[in-house]
Amino acid sequence: MKRLLDVIGSFFGLLVVSPLLMSVMVIVWLQDFKTPLYIAPRAGRFGKEFRMIKLRSMVINADKSGVDSTSANDARITPIGHFIRKCKLDELTQLWNVLIGDMSLVGPRPNVRAETVLYTSAEKKILSVRPGITDFSSIVFSDEGEILENMKDPDLAYNQLIRPWKSRLGLIYIENQTVLLDLQLIFHTALGIASKKEALSWVVRKLKNLDVDKNVIAIAGRRIELYPFPPPGTDNIVAER
Repeated sequence: MKRLLDVIGSFFGLLVVSPLLMSVMVIVWLQDFKTPLYIAPRAGRFGKEFRMIKLRSMVINADKSGVDSTSANDARITPIGHFIRKCKLDELTQLWNVLIGDMSLVGPRPNVRAETVLYTSAEKKILSVRPGITDFSSIVFSDEGEILENMKDPDLAYNQLIRPWKSRLGLIYIENQTVLLDLQLIFHTALGIASKKEALSWVVRKLKNLDVDKNVIAIAGRRIELYPFPPPGTDNIVAER
């Protein structure tokens, strides 16, 4: 049933957004006359690498800088790229990845292999399902670029402040996934673009209904400041706040 929803949703989604995507692609091309698409290698289901399609929001060869995480003030982002990232337009092209079976509409966000090799045994369960365009963490950390802004080491900050919670939210989704939950996540992801506050409120209510740990709920509601914490599977490690 989930795969059927993916195929139908991605097919009709591509039909609806194609005019918008074509227009943005032309604008991206006009800024430097380079390809408007970026093919991003990502770790998919069972860790198998696939080619995720994104609208290019950064300069050519930005991925060769050695930095995997991107902050809002990253010098590699192009002028139109800031708009693309803010409106999440670069995620729309991934509907093609969903259609061909690399991804799902809903599931843990795909990561680069350099990050997945750091996964604990508990986190590796994330690789047991198709990665998705959206999930709980897509709503909670939609401002990931702003979180990493002005960080001296964005990759280190990501692994300390974001990855531990993103992984937990991904595992929570896997343990509770249903078609209804998928539809709710798709709706509230779209709602989050207009009102992140409302989307976060729904996430908190949903996690409470699922009887999730109160620390995860507090972070998911963004009611407290993010702090370094060990990833799932290393909870016995004392984290410094």
